[in-house]
Amino acid sequence: MTMREKLALLARRAAESEQGGGEARVAAQHAKGKLSARERIDLLLDEGSFAETDRFVTHRSADFGLDQQKVYGDGVVTGHGYIGGRLVYVFSQDFTVLGGSLSETVAAKICKVMDLAVRNGAPVVGLNDSGGARIQEGVASLGGYADIFLRNTLASGVVPQISAILGPCAGGAVYSPAITDFVFMVRGTSYMFVTGPNVVKTVTHEDVTMEALGGADTHAGTSGVAHFACDSEPECLQKIRDLFRYIPQNNLADPPRGAGTDPRSRRDEELLDIVPDHASKPYDMHEVIRRVVDDGTFFEIHAAYAPNLICGFAHLGGHAVGVVANQPAILAGVLDINASVKGARFVRFCDAFNIPLVTFEDVPGFLPGVAQEHGGIIRHGAKLLYAYCEATVPKLTVITRKAYGGAYDVMSSKHIRGDLNLAWPTAEIAVMGPRGAVEILFRKEIAEAGDPAAALDQRVREYAEKFANPYVAAARGFVDDIIDPRDTRPRLIGGLDALASKRDANPKKKHGNIPL
Repeated sequence: MTMREKLALLARRAAESEQGGGEARVAAQHAKGKLSARERIDLLLDEGSFAETDRFVTHRSADFGLDQQKVYGDGVVTGHGYIGGRLVYVFSQDFTVLGGSLSETVAAKICKVMDLAVRNGAPVVGLNDSGGARIQEGVASLGGYADIFLRNTLASGVVPQISAILGPCAGGAVYSPAITDFVFMVRGTSYMFVTGPNVVKTVTHEDVTMEALGGADTHAGTSGVAHFACDSEPECLQKIRDLFRYIPQNNLADPPRGAGTDPRSRRDEELLDIVPDHASKPYDMHEVIRRVVDDGTFFEIHAAYAPNLICGFAHLGGHAVGVVANQPAILAGVLDINASVKGARFVRFCDAFNIPLVTFEDVPGFLPGVAQEHGGIIRHGAKLLYAYCEATVPKLTVITRKAYGGAYDVMSSKHIRGDLNLAWPTAEIAVMGPRGAVEILFRKEIAEAGDPAAALDQRVREYAEKFANPYVAAARGFVDDIIDPRDTRPRLIGGLDALASKRDANPKKKHGNIPL
């Protein structure tokens, strides 16, 4: 066979590999509102940058008629490319080939790109669309999942791992995305569950749809498994591209800088009027964040889950930062079980990947109640405390209003290695709110007063004047400065500049025992 003949054969086989399960099955994907495996890669990566690996791999099984169903590439497309000019490794499961089921060779292909990603210090993006384990291959398929799980675990905190759920993801398959850093889902076409609706109905007699059991909104808003719920696959893939504007290549690299075109010294007059004069009135902390960060651009994470705590990425003076903020507009910004877990995981991601943390604090405490106590608020609240204590990245905090009780300590206080702790004049730093404190301290005096209501009000005013302000904390050095709200942006940028060379470390150990 001549060279030209060999090249013609190569071209034919390459063309076969690009067809996946064939035109009819690709058309069926499109009819469901889903893209093909290769179309997804094309939208995710910079144009023309994808370099495929293992495109001629086929499965090795001859059982149950599989010897008649061999397709080049098997059920996954793997390789590397670029997002914004930065190296990324990617695998895209192909539902048109045996339902995207995981075979021994599919697992080997995925493991290969994960190993390359760790070796070369580049993120991994997994585009999941699979019917699960390939039943015909039995334990070999199950072993393949375990091989992937191990690599997810070992790569955690070394390179960013992002999962997009673009079709079914059930049974053991859900645990690989669950270990990764960020999970994206698409409404109406993607599902995640350990057991499907039919099994649930058989075992528990609950009648539930796939969407209600494991759809995008369920996991983005109720379970917290998904960080993003998108309306379409193109939107989902674009959001992944947007995420790369803030995260680094690996745990040894710095996060990418922003454009830095927003003036570093910019002051915003509107910040003077955002916090209401009355301490019990709500306001939207998003407004504070947007007026402080570069160009008002805030990339929120887990927006629909535990919205009483805000987490997300932004740039400040060009510095990429992770933002954690209490949300007074929802549950008064209290910390509850879900908010604590959400915040802890985000803080630990930022710490693992050298992203400074900026905390905006307005927290009246932890949410009281039997359900919270029995649900383990002590254990879950300790996760957020542990995460902040453990973090060695630059930590900057702005107290806008309330900072009460143990929640004050938890929210990146000076006592847990906060680097720059600022307060607005509206800050109230105390064990608890004035009224609650007075009702405990002066209960007998108020009860015996001729006018209990007037006595209570008088004591509340006295307590507020003495404790419901930032000056006592500032006098002890627990707050580094009390600032004009309009100066928040330049002060934070100055702090980030000064902390850019920060060096801090935890005691040498294998790992801590975070209260899971």
